Formats: sequence, C-alpha cells, structure tokens
Amino acid sequence: MTSDALPAALAEIRSDFLELDEPERLQLLLEFSRELPDVPAAYADHPELTERVAECQSPVFIVLEVTDDETVTMHAVAPAEAPTTRGFASILVQGISGLTAAEVLAIPSDYPQSLGLTRAVSPLRIAGMTGMLMRAKRQVQARLDAR
Repeated sequence: MTSDALPAALAEIRSDFLELDEPERLQLLLEFSRELPDVPAAYADHPELTERVAECQSPVFIVLEVTDDETVTMHAVAPAEAPTTRGFASILVQGISGLTAAEVLAIPSDYPQSLGLTRAVSPLRIAGMTGMLMRAKRQVQARLDAR
C-alpha cells in the first residue's frame, strides 16, 4: 500500500505509528482509545440504529452517515475496558469522518495491517479493526445505493 492511496488523515495516523518503536506504538493506540468521541444522543439513545462488529471480541458498534454532498461521518461505541479495540475504533472514526464517500470506499482493506502493530497486538485484534473498516465501507456503499 502506498501513502498516495490513503486520505491524508489516515496517512498521518499511520505515519505517527510507524515513526515509533513497537512499545510506544501501543502507548499511541491507548491515547487513541481515550480520544474516541461520544456518539450523538440519537445513537446513544437508540443503539438499534448501530451495527455490531461481529469480528471484534469486545462489543463494538458503528454507524456511518453520508450527507447529501457525500461527506461521511463515522460514529463508534467501544468499551473502555477494551482499550486496544477502542483505540482501533477511534483511529477509524478520526480518519474517516470528513472524507467523501469515494475516499472511504477507496481505503485499502489492509490499512489496519499497515500501522505496524501486527507483532504488538493479537491477530484477532487486527481482524477486528479490519472488520470495522469493511463494515464501514459497506455501510457507506449501502447509503449511496439507497439514494
């Protein structure tokens, strides 16, 4: 995967991880876990409007909105007691929100593997982030198809 294929926010996040040694990458992931924004009340009060990410061992729920001008906003709920998973959710929320639908759909599927965390976290955790990304892209496509 080349940096040119990534939207700027996701490329910057990846660069931030790759500039660090592995133990420091875990610290950065924990920082991201603390930065996951709360979901709007519309979703907090109606969790049935979100989608469970079955690939995650922890209960993670996502929902993506696409505006008329095809700007995407991602929301995620992940438990504080699952900081790795919450960190991955936060990376995607921060990296995807504000992109166009086309940019989201073009995110390489192997983005989670490119962060330099494959030796620091379990393959199941990486698979969970990959599942989040795939579901996010599927939701964006579904929103476009529904127009």
